Amino acid sequence: MAEYVKLEVEAGIATILFNRAEAANALSRKMLQEINDVLDEVQYNPSVRVVIVSGKGQKAFCAGADLKERHGMTEMETKQTVALIGQTFSHFESISKPVIAAINGVAFGGGLELALACDLRIASSAAKLGLTETSLGIIPGAGGTQRLPRLIGVGKAKELIYTARRLTAEEAKDYGIVEYVEEPDNVWDKAVALAKEIAKNAPLSLEQAKKAINHGMQTDIATALQIESLAYSRLLPTEDRLEGLKAFQEKRTPVYQGK
Repeated sequence: MAEYVKLEVEAGIATILFNRAEAANALSRKMLQEINDVLDEVQYNPSVRVVIVSGKGQKAFCAGADLKERHGMTEMETKQTVALIGQTFSHFESISKPVIAAINGVAFGGGLELALACDLRIASSAAKLGLTETSLGIIPGAGGTQRLPRLIGVGKAKELIYTARRLTAEEAKDYGIVEYVEEPDNVWDKAVALAKEIAKNAPLSLEQAKKAINHGMQTDIATALQIESLAYSRLLPTEDRLEGLKAFQEKRTPVYQGK
């Protein structure tokens, strides 16, 4: 039984809730292992169409690495934990389902890096965000130096990382880090509404669209278009594609099975 990560699945939507509010949902080694176990469960659950990840309460989404735990680590243990954090965030990015980060509170350092590994981000208007590592004598080491510039551009990312600037939710939206800013009591409802809008579409299409976008963004346009073509071709023999075409012709809502 997971202690720090709670998973619920309902109507095709998996909700992952960080349940370590007393530590601002900081990522201890035990919590990281629980997150990876939950992500495996979500990945291989055919009923899951979309995922929402958030933190308990309204104070913190995720404060990043558990620095209190790290204080007692050897250099080798620190390296192992940093690697595990990076692997965990890549796990969020690599699962085939779209992932929405409902940023309910502060998301500094690794907390924002985790959100950057998700597909879409909704922030509470009370949230604060930033890659603050350079103020601590380190750099973003779990994907932040790579995912942020790919999201908002190199110059803006360098500015934020070099200054360790802490942003309001509205500032983060202006930079293009988050897609939506909602009042604290509305963040979860907005995430669920967006998840439902996504979940009604063909799950295999969502999977291939995510794969085409993520892989295509890492290469030149000619190669990216080939990636897109391959992703498209994998959908041609599916039952869902035929169902979508039939439903369109019959002017009804399609019923997708993920087949």
